[in-house]
Amino acid sequence: MNIDNPSKKRSTEIIAGISTFMAAAYIIVVNPAILSQSGMPFPAVLTATVLVSFFSSLMMGWYARNPILVAPGMGLNAFFTFSVVLGMKVPWPVALGAVFWSGVIFLLLSVFNIRTYIVKAIPKTLRYAIAAGIGLFISLIGFINAGWIIHQPATILGISKLNPSLITFLIGLAIIAVLTLRKVKGALLIGIVLTTLLAYPLGRWWGDTQVVRYTGLWSAPDFSLLFQLDLVNSLTWAMVPVIFAFVFTDLFDSLSTFVGLAEAAKLTDEKGEPRNIKESLLTDAASTTLAGLVGSSPGTAFIESAVGIEAGGRTGLTAITAAMLFLPFLFLSPLLSAIPAIATAPALVMVGVFMIQPVTKINWQQWDDAVPAFLAMVMIPFTYSISQGIIWGFLSWTLLKLAGGKRNEVSATLFIIDAFCITALIIE
Repeated sequence: MNIDNPSKKRSTEIIAGISTFMAAAYIIVVNPAILSQSGMPFPAVLTATVLVSFFSSLMMGWYARNPILVAPGMGLNAFFTFSVVLGMKVPWPVALGAVFWSGVIFLLLSVFNIRTYIVKAIPKTLRYAIAAGIGLFISLIGFINAGWIIHQPATILGISKLNPSLITFLIGLAIIAVLTLRKVKGALLIGIVLTTLLAYPLGRWWGDTQVVRYTGLWSAPDFSLLFQLDLVNSLTWAMVPVIFAFVFTDLFDSLSTFVGLAEAAKLTDEKGEPRNIKESLLTDAASTTLAGLVGSSPGTAFIESAVGIEAGGRTGLTAITAAMLFLPFLFLSPLLSAIPAIATAPALVMVGVFMIQPVTKINWQQWDDAVPAFLAMVMIPFTYSISQGIIWGFLSWTLLKLAGGKRNEVSATLFIIDAFCITALIIE
């Protein structure tokens, strides 16, 4: 009986890795769909997405020995495309350079353990608010991609009339919501596939523009984005707010994920901290650095790893298994590029639903917590910028805490962060 236990354990870890991959595989389609709107070719971004996901998850499993998948993160890909490239008119090679430098800074923060001081300085309330704000941002992009929310000169935003394309999106959203409710593994991925099939008649049988254009099943990987980053122009003063946003958002995201998963799965060390946290953060930082080199937005730990942990994953073998499952998709860019925006839009909306949950942890009755949290949360979608939410959240927190006589809730490190925020506002 004891002889069989190791093999049973390995099979459990492998099944857990498959479960994690199914839960997070939507990123293979959604990340290229978002980043390609910045002007980068879809097949090349797909290749970059797979490379980041494979090498980062492999490193997490082999080096950090944790059952956590790492891939290009939601929110940062939207910030990269809509805020930096389209909003600030930054060329995408320069934006990729900013991703690379943010990864280097993240590496230094992790190696020299400076992250500890930063983490202690950042109020949990603001972490919750920023996560929720990013969720709203992602959902807004989903609604716009679906054509449900449109620009109206009189009201700025408005809602479109029902049409076959919008009805297809709503059906896709309902499918994903029901699958999520029923706890079906891979609900987002299944929803994307089914919505694509529903969208196939658009422009063929109905009057809408054709949205699904199938050009083939497979092709060789497109490595055209490798080393296309602009390392020089990404180090200008104008790019400081962008690098700032990438570093802090990635740091919040990864730490929150590691802490949450560690608590849920008892993956803690003798001090009660997340297991191998330094190695895990180094992996996360290396993932962001790699992303800039190969042509993607920053990589980060995925909360969807909880699905694999729930299935029994406890070791690095879970992450290694998930990493291996990304590789075949290097050759499927023609098939995946046929997936239209209205098929990925329901997944974006549901990701927003997942990410807004932390608002329940905010004390809305305490005004010096509520006002900064609210500003951080709403400024992200309203300005199409994660950095603006971070900046105004920090500055308003410091102001109200000092005005309320709570100097002890504003650390010296937070004052330094505030100085960076003010500098970012001046040079932006």
